[in-house]
Amino acid sequence: MKIGVCADPNAGQILKDVGFDFIEMGVGGALKPDKSYSDFITELDRIQKSPLPCLAVNCLMPGHMKITGPEVSIQSIKLHLSTVCERAEAAGIRKIVFGSGGARKCPEGFDRDRAFEQLVEFGKILGEEAAKHNVLIAVEPLNRNECNMLTSIRRTLDYVRKVDIPSFRLHADSYHWGMEDAADKDFSEAGSAICHAHIATYKSRMAPGFEESDFTEFFRLLKKCNYDDTISIEGKWTEYGGGFNIDANVQSVKEHPEHLKKALDAIKKYL
Repeated sequence: MKIGVCADPNAGQILKDVGFDFIEMGVGGALKPDKSYSDFITELDRIQKSPLPCLAVNCLMPGHMKITGPEVSIQSIKLHLSTVCERAEAAGIRKIVFGSGGARKCPEGFDRDRAFEQLVEFGKILGEEAAKHNVLIAVEPLNRNECNMLTSIRRTLDYVRKVDIPSFRLHADSYHWGMEDAADKDFSEAGSAICHAHIATYKSRMAPGFEESDFTEFFRLLKKCNYDDTISIEGKWTEYGGGFNIDANVQSVKEHPEHLKKALDAIKKYL
């Protein structure tokens, strides 16, 4: 299994020295879909100079670009997705995480069945665009505190199957999974649908190793799915200021890489 972390490309060497395999970035920062192509090329240069590859990006949709509800603009969505997938391919980024709770949340009072239909319509547009550019979409189930649509791995698997496009796949996140109802926690039937994973502690969403969390069952289910691909740390680093992103401009990152090693080792013991 390849282990990565959400990070700025400037931290590539530090992370490589510790033993990480890749970095994960945000769509806005890495691909700049709302910026000019020249702005993207400037960022692409930073990504390509990193000693670690950027294999995945997250935060596909900005919160203001609605996927469900009465204010959906298919034209704006298509332009955004086309730009994201085209630039991901140019950057060698293989996976795009689709969480985007603010964009996909069903508005209060709006028909939930219609909202699900809109999600399927969106999924087909996204899946077809991804297929054109050799990228995979990892649909992320979110906990109920963050979103009211697609709130378990099992339910999200049903959604992925409804879209039914090979490039449109499933994501597993330990933090969100840990908040699911017991009846929804067995995702072993997902099998090869899973194409990416995130890991953070269950209680406070911290990097592994910095809060008591037993990931045995989460990894058991991943192994039951024969999953052996990419997994990224998407959790808070209290030792580096409390953010989710590793940035070499933070002095403590350069001075105390042992915290990174601690998190890496906390994951490896389950592999």
